[in-house]
Amino acid sequence: MSFSMLRLLPVSLLFSSCAFSVNAANNDTQLQPLATSALVLDMANKGSTAVAVGERGHLFVFHQGWQQKPSPTKALLTKVSLFNEQLGWAVGHDSTILHTQDAGESWQTQMSSAEMEKPLMDVLFFDQQQGIAIGAYGLFYRTLNGGQSWQQEFHGELLYEEDIAYLEELKAEDEQLYLSERSMLLPHFNRVVQLNEQRLLMVGELGLAAMSEDLGKTWQRIEFPYDGSLFNILVAKQGIYVMGLRGHLFKSEGDLDDWQTIELPIESSLNGGLVLDDERIRLVGNAGVVIDVYADDSVKMVEQRQGENLVAINQTSDGKQWLVGSKGFIELNQQQKLKQDQ
Repeated sequence: MSFSMLRLLPVSLLFSSCAFSVNAANNDTQLQPLATSALVLDMANKGSTAVAVGERGHLFVFHQGWQQKPSPTKALLTKVSLFNEQLGWAVGHDSTILHTQDAGESWQTQMSSAEMEKPLMDVLFFDQQQGIAIGAYGLFYRTLNGGQSWQQEFHGELLYEEDIAYLEELKAEDEQLYLSERSMLLPHFNRVVQLNEQRLLMVGELGLAAMSEDLGKTWQRIEFPYDGSLFNILVAKQGIYVMGLRGHLFKSEGDLDDWQTIELPIESSLNGGLVLDDERIRLVGNAGVVIDVYADDSVKMVEQRQGENLVAINQTSDGKQWLVGSKGFIELNQQQKLKQDQ
């Protein structure tokens, strides 16, 4: 029998009002007047450019405020990444990958597969040509030509030992069933970051933490002190932070085999974060929590917005901090910021 597991997608997707799979081929160029108040799942900024993505393929750019742009998809978009001020990629459900070459003003579909019924959760480019996209059930794609084509990879080195034995036995008996089972046994890959020229860190469900020393061509598991889902990674001067389910936060000061738990006064799942300076990071999560964590591991509650789930936080070039989640864009109250910064 295969290793039994409860499959848990990132909490940010569980409160989505969208269906798991929406036909990405049905283009939706009509702009929605209430889109900025609907579910937004991620933001990215580079220099003067800031972009964001959300439900029903919604795409936004920041010009003295958030403005919606035409989208080539209706699929729920989960993550957006900017390589520079002009080039960016967004990923989401239906294994969708979108690309912009003009700072988010227009987007083109590079890949989409509604039949696969698996969401992509993150995208990372190493240069203008080489990049990877990761997602549910070990979904993993690589491009060597700027996204003109994407090749799927299967990283069996991240399977559990029980599943490896199960698949070897199944492959000898039924090749078709083997391929079907193999596509569902890897844990969800939720977030990947580049630590240096060749080293990557990736986290996912069931306490998955893995390191690559060759830009993701091969992986090895890291012993991690928690077996629940991990949703995000934040790299700061004071350490590498991994956040996850039920308020779990972990910090490494460089040695990826050594993680310490940071105790928080909340049990809400943590979804995103922002490096404020060399002494502090700011995290956001479900139940509307906004919390600061200092270099000495002390913490301070900044805000708690009842009835909201927060997924990401970022700062635009005008210095404004923005929260996004179940109720769209929210500017972090300036008076609250000043109070907490004192």
